[in-house]
Amino acid sequence: MTADVTIRAHGRVGHITLTRPRAINALTLEMCEAISAALLEWRTDPAVEAVIVDHGEGRGFCAGGDVRTAVEHGPDATRRFFHAEYRMNHLMFGYPKPIAVFMDGITMGGGVGVALPCRYRIATENTVFAMPEATIGLFPDVGAGWYLSRLPDRVGQFMALTTARLDGAECLDLGLASHYLPSNALSGVKAAIASQPHYIDQLLRTSDVVAPPARIERNRPHIARLFASDRLEDILAALEEDGSEWAEKELRTIGAKSPTSCKVALRLLAHGAEQRDFTDEMRLEYAIAAHMAASHDFIEGVRALLIEKDNAPVWKPARPEDVSDAMIDAMFAPLPKAEEWTPFEGLGDHGYM
Repeated sequence: MTADVTIRAHGRVGHITLTRPRAINALTLEMCEAISAALLEWRTDPAVEAVIVDHGEGRGFCAGGDVRTAVEHGPDATRRFFHAEYRMNHLMFGYPKPIAVFMDGITMGGGVGVALPCRYRIATENTVFAMPEATIGLFPDVGAGWYLSRLPDRVGQFMALTTARLDGAECLDLGLASHYLPSNALSGVKAAIASQPHYIDQLLRTSDVVAPPARIERNRPHIARLFASDRLEDILAALEEDGSEWAEKELRTIGAKSPTSCKVALRLLAHGAEQRDFTDEMRLEYAIAAHMAASHDFIEGVRALLIEKDNAPVWKPARPEDVSDAMIDAMFAPLPKAEEWTPFEGLGDHGYM
């Protein structure tokens, strides 16, 4: 057990609360292991009919994984963290009991990996949803190759390259959230679920409110057209040729990201769209993460954004055209059998998407 996550059973539910507010509940190895242990125990406990996942005080559900700590302890520590995190993600994806996650506030990176496997994904007016990994020289992981590749109109590719932040209404519009509730209703809904988990569908449906118009709707045609290619250079050229204020803003945004990360992301989403097994997706993402854990761009990105915070990473290579297909092939190379990611034994592979 860790002080950074509170785990208890009450009523007819298991309740997991992230309690690391000073780090916006960034996940540690110990937090991932504690969550997995609870879920494994509750999986066969007849007294637990559903699971609630939320956060305590603070402005965010979960800002991601604590990669800073992992990087400071070296590539082996980073691998151990990813292995445990991906096991937790996979366990939640095929979980036999309904999980309701409350994405009230910042939900990014590793927080997305906790939220999206859940059957019920509740957004609010406070939700800020993003996959910002390319900013630190990583790639959209925790199953993002599966989830983002299935979004309409190339929105997944847009999110991966620009690290765009979505609000709760946009999450609902895209299917990333299953429900939209006002934040002041959450405590009552959680209490109702705890006492009547078999009515969770009805409880959430009757608590739903009409979300504001999704702002991303006006840009979806532009995203579908300008992000249509799986080749980074083509996307950058399309944005430059378009010349609109919106396109120029996104061009500048992508230009600040790691070119290697962007190319890895595009290839991952192309692979993910064809995956039919979430276990295979997580195995692939772990292999990429293991390779990138020791890469220059990941170490440099974490230094610049999370450790020294000078916000001036020096990417190598610095230009997309200098990132060769062979470099990306190396990131996708399978690991030796003894080093591969493995799920918990006996888990299903049935999710909502």
